[in-house]
Amino acid sequence: MLVGFDFSHLVFYLANSSNFNHMHIHSYVLFIAALVPLLVGFVWYNPKVFGNAWMKSIGATPESLQGGNMALILGLCYLFALMLAASLMPIVIHQFAFGSVFQGDESTESAAYMKNFYETYGTRFRTFKHGALHGTISALFIALPLIGTNALFERKGFKYIAIHVGYWVVTLALMGGVICQFS
Repeated sequence: MLVGFDFSHLVFYLANSSNFNHMHIHSYVLFIAALVPLLVGFVWYNPKVFGNAWMKSIGATPESLQGGNMALILGLCYLFALMLAASLMPIVIHQFAFGSVFQGDESTESAAYMKNFYETYGTRFRTFKHGALHGTISALFIALPLIGTNALFERKGFKYIAIHVGYWVVTLALMGGVICQFS
């Protein structure tokens, strides 16, 4: 048990596919959404876009960034993006909040109530636009404070913060849109 949360209920909830059947969840979309940070990053941090400004803000040169195990770096970035996509799903799909109320409740009455709810409201607010909105809000209220706090202690300037937060606003908006629309 972690901070009063019994994970066995979550495992039951996730393992019981009937909880998701009425919401039309396609978990493979998380693997697709996890590609978004890599694709946006390839463009965003390209020297022709914000790459030169980013390198200048961290005091790096193209030569100093050479080397390193790129397969490991990109593999870990994809793993982190997959974790982020899984965390973003309940933020951009409101129906998860409803289902969480019934975690651990295995009664047939609750199952019938959930089934009715998901059949009636399971696709409400499940658009790219709505997911992009919540992805943007997540970037502004989660990524900005995290990046901003670290940047303040690292004595980084506004440009550093703006480049990274801008990247996360675009990235989380696209991830949120993909997850909400296609999951």
